[in-house]
Amino acid sequence: MARSKSSSRSRSRSSGPSKSTPSRPKVSKSVSITPRSSARKSNVPKYTIILPVYNESSNLPLILYLIHKTFKMETGLRVKDVKVIVVEDNSPDGTREVAYQCQDAFGTEFLEVLERKGKLGLGTAYLDALKLVSSPYTILMDADLSHHPKFIPSFIRKMKETNCDVVTGTRYRLGGGVSGWDVKRKVMSKGANWLSGFLLGSGVSDMTGSFRLYKTEVLREVFPKIVSKGYVFQMEVMVRIVDGGWKVGEVGISFVDRIYGESKL
Repeated sequence: MARSKSSSRSRSRSSGPSKSTPSRPKVSKSVSITPRSSARKSNVPKYTIILPVYNESSNLPLILYLIHKTFKMETGLRVKDVKVIVVEDNSPDGTREVAYQCQDAFGTEFLEVLERKGKLGLGTAYLDALKLVSSPYTILMDADLSHHPKFIPSFIRKMKETNCDVVTGTRYRLGGGVSGWDVKRKVMSKGANWLSGFLLGSGVSDMTGSFRLYKTEVLREVFPKIVSKGYVFQMEVMVRIVDGGWKVGEVGISFVDRIYGESKL
């Protein structure tokens, strides 16, 4: 899929070290992606963060800034250790243009934009992005600021300390919590997560959470098998991981309800 007429104009560059601008990835009818080879060959990151976005023009610059800041400031992490793939589903609010503006600001080493022809769902967003992942570890999170990047170092430490295959953020254990929900919604969510965890035998306290760090090999094994959609999608992922014998660790997170944008589910 070619970019729109307004977005295909030549892009001006500020003074300073020059950077070559790789061609935009195109999406065929089967949503196959042409990766930016120049960006991928020069550096293989340790971590890839997949950010599916739809109508997130207000949130995207800030979440990218926070991710960049986290890897820049946290001891033991470096910006070159991470690659962010923004999966953009042709948002009507101009998110795609904002994503490319952010790419100009942060560079193609840090940010890759994956264009798709429409709102095709969260599961396919992850699967399409996985085709571009070369790192041994992959982080899935939301772009709406409900998942703060400040928790990423804790995820990484947990995986290193326990040698687990997946680390999931939890709102219901280890000091986790929720902000922006009324009491009824909190009780319903916590009860549903407890019941599903108990009935499915996962032992995971937050079955519907989507802020997770995976070993990439686990994602490649599990995600093609997922058949559920909506919030059940995250439950099925976790059940298949537990049933597959992979080890799961948990880290308490503070979840903040979205203010702008639309859910990808």
